[in-house]
Amino acid sequence: MFNKNQLTSLNQELDLNRIKTREKGNINLSYIEGFDVIDTANLIFGYGNWSYLISSLTQVSQEQNHNQNFVVCYKAVVKLIVKDENHSKSTSRQDVGFGTGVSKTLADSHENAGKEAVTDALKRAMRSFGNQFGNSLYDKTRNQQNQDSSYQQKQNYNQNQSYTNRNQKPPQNNPQQQQPYQNANGSNRNVNHQTRPTTQNNQSFDQYEYQPLFNLGLDVIEQNGFLIVRGDDIFSKKDSIKACGFRFDSASKTWYKPVEQGVA
Repeated sequence: MFNKNQLTSLNQELDLNRIKTREKGNINLSYIEGFDVIDTANLIFGYGNWSYLISSLTQVSQEQNHNQNFVVCYKAVVKLIVKDENHSKSTSRQDVGFGTGVSKTLADSHENAGKEAVTDALKRAMRSFGNQFGNSLYDKTRNQQNQDSSYQQKQNYNQNQSYTNRNQKPPQNNPQQQQPYQNANGSNRNVNHQTRPTTQNNQSFDQYEYQPLFNLGLDVIEQNGFLIVRGDDIFSKKDSIKACGFRFDSASKTWYKPVEQGVA
């Protein structure tokens, strides 16, 4: 059914630059982003030679967390159809996926959960065509090698960040620093600026609440009483970040929120 060029492409090793990682609990998970899978399918199969059908989309659960955000979970079943160049032959795959939506509004939670579930099911169906769609990520031996590489990259990043912090002087990190401002009656008052997080990392928050961010390849870490969002291409994911209650600090280019009282 597939021509020689397609088989060659499908049998190639997965480019490590396409692999993203995220932490879930104490486990590093490797994955390929949804848009990457679709681009690869267009490149290998052709734009008009593949399609998918949503066989079912079912709500699994709905609740509110301690931040009064709606947390909705959906399950999707997607059927993938791939045809040859002449559309005379076809093959199909079907798989299931799950998605979680967290937002202040119920409608946004349903929308995000449904989209994520469909994307997850499509990715799982696609992986049956081999390494180019992430099937090799389920090989525990290869996955461990990728995790080791990712861990080393993260260690190097943390070392660079530590060096940068030592050689910079961020005024907002000094709890003793005060800045006068003039109130309505013209008198000066000193105001303590709220301290932005710096270097301590102690994840003691409810990670389930931020599952939508983890699914986008982002990390949430705790530093000095604040939660910080880290990851690649954060700006394009700002709507999901804001939906989880984070605010943007333009001085440090960081999305942050205070740790909620009582969160363990």
